[in-house]
Amino acid sequence: MNKYDLIVVGGGTAGCAAAYTAGKLGLKTLLIEKSIHLGGTITSALVVPAMKSGEHQINTDFYKRLIGELQTMGGQATYQDNPGWFNPELTKIALDNLMAEAGVDVFFDTHITNIIIKENSIKSIVISKEMLSVYNEKIESKDKALSVSIDTKYVIDATGNCEIGKLCGCEFLEEKHEEQPVSLRFMMGGVNVPYFASWLKDYDKDRNVTTVEDTNGFIHLSTAYTWDKDKNWALSPLFEDAVAKGILKDHDRNYFQIFTVAGMPSTIAFNCPRIIDYTDTLRVENMSKALILARKNIYRLANFCRIYFPGFENSYISNIADMLGIRVSRRIKGKYIYTIDDVKNGKQFDHPVVVSNYPIDVHNAKKDQSTLVMVKDYTLPLESLMSADIDNLYVAGRCISADFMAQGALRVQASCFSMGEGISKYLVSLN
Repeated sequence: MNKYDLIVVGGGTAGCAAAYTAGKLGLKTLLIEKSIHLGGTITSALVVPAMKSGEHQINTDFYKRLIGELQTMGGQATYQDNPGWFNPELTKIALDNLMAEAGVDVFFDTHITNIIIKENSIKSIVISKEMLSVYNEKIESKDKALSVSIDTKYVIDATGNCEIGKLCGCEFLEEKHEEQPVSLRFMMGGVNVPYFASWLKDYDKDRNVTTVEDTNGFIHLSTAYTWDKDKNWALSPLFEDAVAKGILKDHDRNYFQIFTVAGMPSTIAFNCPRIIDYTDTLRVENMSKALILARKNIYRLANFCRIYFPGFENSYISNIADMLGIRVSRRIKGKYIYTIDDVKNGKQFDHPVVVSNYPIDVHNAKKDQSTLVMVKDYTLPLESLMSADIDNLYVAGRCISADFMAQGALRVQASCFSMGEGISKYLVSLN
């Protein structure tokens, strides 16, 4: 295998931004993805839209390019002054196009088996040769080593769970009881969206919760409900009635949010169910139980919608995410540990990679215990993306060097795009 300037592990939001930027700016780049498509939370986890994160964001070239590519494909919408409403299926194709445009090599369905470290730096990443069969590589006979070592100057861990950092034996920051519930998103097709939108707009007059817009004949809408008592939720009587009649279980109603999807005129996307029973995201047993429970919840929620929401009478479950929406897991110890005080104080740094005003958004499994605090612009430093243990290992995405509450503000897709782009621009400057 050829030597690369940069290997990016993880083809989600942060990893795609990092790989595209590096390739565009001249680094020979390999992007390794364990799935069969790129996009991570957008595509596999169905996390749409990408939330708006302020007016002063930096490192947004890739994000803007993705928006432009999806516009040409009919897979993007600007709604509520946010251009991040993406079609998850078309995003898979758009990201393939962008990686090709940047000259990035992509290995799909590829799992890393080992990391070779010398003199406190990663020298190579080892993958199985069998995984390269999708690139028509000849598989050697069984008595020969079925692995290949790929040399690299730099590595960006964008795996979310910081899997490369774990293989390298890096120190992490997570502590017990620092957990957020996971979600398993889904979509329903066959919805009479205009009819539902008309009913919804009349039913809930609170425009801080429910919005409906007609954009060039395409109806966009969003609404929400939680079992928390911080708002007088218009949908509350419907959920309470459904629980009383056994249509929903009480925990099914802990968090409910729905949106339209760009390019899918009869589809509604669900930011739920949120699973409160299993929150330890680093235990396979826990997450396996969470998935089984979530799919049962989805079945009940779909039935609830058909009964209570006009326009859903002929609807059906059209897609269930193939990846859990995980809000927090491992967080690496970096050269700088970003704190909640840094967020609240808007601390300035010499080498910023993110500027955002996305709120401190930390979900809790208990009623009335979630945190949503609005803040002014804050800045994330480059040093929070640098491993404190391995000289040429960098991170991007939710596994950054930040305390639990600060990470709750930085984990969203817009900030992850900026992290990936920012760290690649820094690596280019080193060459």
